[in-house]
Amino acid sequence: MKGLWLENQQLKLRTDIPVPEPKLGEALVRVLRAGICNTDLELKRGYYSYAGILGHEFVGVVEQGPENLINKRVVGEINAACGHCRFCRRGQPTHCENRTVLGIVNRHGAFADYLCLPIENLHPVPDNVPTDIATFTEPLAAALEIQQQVVLCSDDRVLVVGDGKLGQLVAQTLALTGCDLLVIGRHPEKLTNLAARGIKTGLVDAVTDKAFDISVDCTGNPEGFAIARRALRPRGTLVMKSTYAGNLSLDASSLVVDEITLIGSRCGPFPAALELLAAEKVDVKPLIHSHYPLTEALAAFEEAQCRGVLKVLLEVGEV
Repeated sequence: MKGLWLENQQLKLRTDIPVPEPKLGEALVRVLRAGICNTDLELKRGYYSYAGILGHEFVGVVEQGPENLINKRVVGEINAACGHCRFCRRGQPTHCENRTVLGIVNRHGAFADYLCLPIENLHPVPDNVPTDIATFTEPLAAALEIQQQVVLCSDDRVLVVGDGKLGQLVAQTLALTGCDLLVIGRHPEKLTNLAARGIKTGLVDAVTDKAFDISVDCTGNPEGFAIARRALRPRGTLVMKSTYAGNLSLDASSLVVDEITLIGSRCGPFPAALELLAAEKVDVKPLIHSHYPLTEALAAFEEAQCRGVLKVLLEVGEV
């Protein structure tokens, strides 16, 4: 089968990869669509030492698995847990000590004709959700994870730093809480997507120091973190939604003095994300920048790395 292979920070489109064989409790999924995200870009830059097929945002069709899922469109949670470690026993499988992670840690990913995942990780896509739209389930779930970690009130002043793919989804989901929300970024054309939904937007100079209760860094760069940090009032909460390829320097003393709560945030609830997409409570269409066939995955990856580009989708198969 075909697959986009990463090794030693180099990408190669291979055509000689064996079709994976699902283990006990797993399903074989034929990939229909897959999205390139910032984590994929960071992996190429060396964020984590991974060799194999990239990709973790996908929609596919089950070809081998339980009868109720055969020929059904599905999306999949990316963490494959052991079910036995202390985190699994506590109901925290995304932190499983023995987990593999689709396209990230010891499990081949979605930029290929086929992938395998545990059956329990798979979620059927509602009939009214188009395949392109369903590809956003994983990042939308990640955006919703913030609301699993932080209690938001209508009078909370919330800042989202970053107008990229993840920042756009975080902003739309936070707006549904009714909080006093401001989103800042560097690209007026991207911020227009959010302003059209009634969300307040601005550039960096729109941020007042120590004025926000909660800030969310969706930039993945030190400058974005610094803006999110200085925007917080004492005893505020800073949520980090992005991975960093390099080290991040910060003033630890100021975190102590201002009693800042720092929260890392990644994978989130798939059922809630699918419900939002089915009910059209978030709009991901403006985030789709371009489509490429899997055979042109290298060109797709090059475009995804360009400044200002939002979501690039790989068209892998047909329903």
